[in-house]
Amino acid sequence: MKKIVAIALTSLYFAAGAQEKTVVDSVAKTKEIQEIILKSQRKKQMADRSVYTFDQQALDKARHASDLLKTLPELQYDPIANKVSSTKGGTIITLINGIEATELQIRSIQPQNVVRVEYYDNPPTRWATRADTMVNIITRNPEVGYVFGADISSALTTGFVNGSAYAGYTKGRNDFGLEYSINLRDYDNRKVEKSYAYLINSDSYHSIENRKDHFGYTDQFITLRYTNQLPEKYAFQAKFDMEIYTYFNRSAGQNLYSVNNVSDNHGTSVSNGNDYAPPKLDLYYSRNLTKKDEISFNFVGSSYRTHSYEVNKEWKLSDGTNVFDNDMKLQAKQNSIVGEAAYSHQFEMGKLSAGYRISNNNVSNELNNLSGHSEYSVNYRTQYLYSEFSGKKDKWMYRIGLGLTNINNKSAESTENSWTPTPKLILGYTISNNQSIRFNSSYTATSPSSSALSPNIVQVVPNIVSSGNPYLQSQKKFGNNLTYSFNNKYFDFNANAFYWYTDNVINQYYKRDETYGYIRTFENAPNAQQYGIQLTGSVKPFGSSVFVIKAVVAPASESIKTNSGTVIRNNYVGNYFVLSSEYKNFNIQYQFNIPQYTLSGAFLNTNENQSHAFASYKLNNWTLMSGFYWIGMPSEYKTKSLSESLVNYTSHTQIMNNKSMFVLGVSYDFVKGKKNDIDRKLNNSTAPAATF
Repeated sequence: MKKIVAIALTSLYFAAGAQEKTVVDSVAKTKEIQEIILKSQRKKQMADRSVYTFDQQALDKARHASDLLKTLPELQYDPIANKVSSTKGGTIITLINGIEATELQIRSIQPQNVVRVEYYDNPPTRWATRADTMVNIITRNPEVGYVFGADISSALTTGFVNGSAYAGYTKGRNDFGLEYSINLRDYDNRKVEKSYAYLINSDSYHSIENRKDHFGYTDQFITLRYTNQLPEKYAFQAKFDMEIYTYFNRSAGQNLYSVNNVSDNHGTSVSNGNDYAPPKLDLYYSRNLTKKDEISFNFVGSSYRTHSYEVNKEWKLSDGTNVFDNDMKLQAKQNSIVGEAAYSHQFEMGKLSAGYRISNNNVSNELNNLSGHSEYSVNYRTQYLYSEFSGKKDKWMYRIGLGLTNINNKSAESTENSWTPTPKLILGYTISNNQSIRFNSSYTATSPSSSALSPNIVQVVPNIVSSGNPYLQSQKKFGNNLTYSFNNKYFDFNANAFYWYTDNVINQYYKRDETYGYIRTFENAPNAQQYGIQLTGSVKPFGSSVFVIKAVVAPASESIKTNSGTVIRNNYVGNYFVLSSEYKNFNIQYQFNIPQYTLSGAFLNTNENQSHAFASYKLNNWTLMSGFYWIGMPSEYKTKSLSESLVNYTSHTQIMNNKSMFVLGVSYDFVKGKKNDIDRKLNNSTAPAATF
């Protein structure tokens, strides 16, 4: 399960050259806020962000703030992971009044306490290297004292469980929060078919493996939070969280193995797994020096171990002769720290922000396999200096940012120490109350992942191994977007023309090796390009949520130029569709897509197929849910190499347990008390668990 990790960001507001302030808890403000909610336009398109408000009907139907996010045309809801993501892909950061928020924190917010939601498709310069999309939920603080809730959903015929619980208590300036979530999967019918075809010394090799997997994982999150704040003066927050993750896979199958068209039947078995439990401490402090000046500090630290194992065997069915063995155990130790300081000053003509962030991640591992014992260590250090000035004049808005990124990756084999200017420019023009056009351009540097850098050699199949490349350098991405937005009572439409150019792109490919046969590894290829148009929107034929059509259609073209001079090309049409209807306390929704192949180095991968229908009913503090996921089909994933690859590789995976999976769920939420959501300006996170 690809983990999407939330990184806390600051909330920046730019309107008429003045800084917008977080709505502070106040009885006197309540009437004013409700008037804003009821009378304002549902969507106001600004040059740097979209601002959404919600009518009373939408607030009454929603269970919590997360339900409001699902209605935004730029966002999509994944019922399998039970989270919201961006339709344009990439990393999304969700904030509550400028502070990093988890899914459970969002669910703890009553819809009636949401003043507005701000959607940034281009986060400020401070976050340019860390997030592709930012959502900031602006709330009021009710005069209450505690909040708690819980939910659980489960399939009836297979191992599929999503559960969570949260609680919070506030007294005076002090606020305490506790959260817990669990995602459990236990599937015993995953079908995998893989094939390899290649040449070694003029001999032709071909293998087709079919196996059945029993796999699963348990992913648990625990968060404990303390906040002390005096609005408009200072804010302090200490947060401790831990993710407890375990994974296993056991499989058996057969492999039709051919050399020069002479075939032999092989038996195969695979057993692997991993686990980690990274504790993380997050300390934050901010103070208003004057009405126009503010300074903020943030420190995040973690230290933990990752344990992994893998046992692979392949043998001839005719006589039991071993073809290959792989018995691997890996222990990785990881220590990470992040520190950041930032300062902002409000001028009459705009706002100036500046800061410095440093992150250091040290990874060392011990690998034991049939080839012996090996150790590998690498240290990743990134420094980021940034400044940004933003303002508005008449119908024009501008944001000019300049950053300087230092990437220092050091191992026994190599060292990279590079400084890269990372500028960012946004220009926007308001055509009318419901129309706008924006142009943004940015340049960012990205370090290789730990798995891409690690020289550890892992046996994949006979004659093929995988390994990283410790000599990889960071890649640089130049992005440009031109966006037109239009909205009214019946339509919310965005058209985005984009062009992205990546220099020194990190590319995975097969290369010949005299010892092993072939190695699947990485290189810094000359460049990659991607361009196209993304059309995103929602249609309300009746001007309400009685019936809503949401669609994303994105025709695009992409290419990679390899070191051999070969240009790999691919065209696709990204897509996503949702049909939904709300009536009183009932909600019904159907979402689907048509999977497309997209480039990943010398490989083409499909995105996960969707065909999900689910309904819910809200009764006071209770919500009942039921649904069918992957209607009439299993979840499916495909990979294939391109014709330019030295190894012809295909993979087709189907999780049969998911086919037409029926799920039931129940939720309970209760709020009473005063809840403090601080306007946090710095939000960071340490690196995710390293893999090798």
